[in-house]
Amino acid sequence: MKLNHLNLCVLDLSEAIVFFQSLLGFRLIEQKGAVIAVMDDGHGFTLVLSSMQANPNENYRYPKDFHLGFYVDTVTEVNEFHKKLIASGIASDPPKMMRGGYTLYFTALGGILFEVTCFDN
Repeated sequence: MKLNHLNLCVLDLSEAIVFFQSLLGFRLIEQKGAVIAVMDDGHGFTLVLSSMQANPNENYRYPKDFHLGFYVDTVTEVNEFHKKLIASGIASDPPKMMRGGYTLYFTALGGILFEVTCFDN
């Protein structure tokens, strides 16, 4: 069995589409207005972004340890991705060795935690 798609609820659909295209290399396959976008990573994984109709009076956030993780092949890729984040205006601490990998954590899209890790040192 293989995980082949995920529906991720986001606060700003347009921002999320640009984020996944420009920083993570996803391709927009289909968009249904301001409600749903279907994206492809080029490796058989489909990401469905759904616009969340959040109540402005609610304190919305994903659970503390929820995150999206991406594995890359080299330490250089983690470092280059960190530079790309900074150039895009997304704050991030530098990557570091942790739990057997070279890892970068950052938050984006209204507080979603992301991880980029390389296990080949």
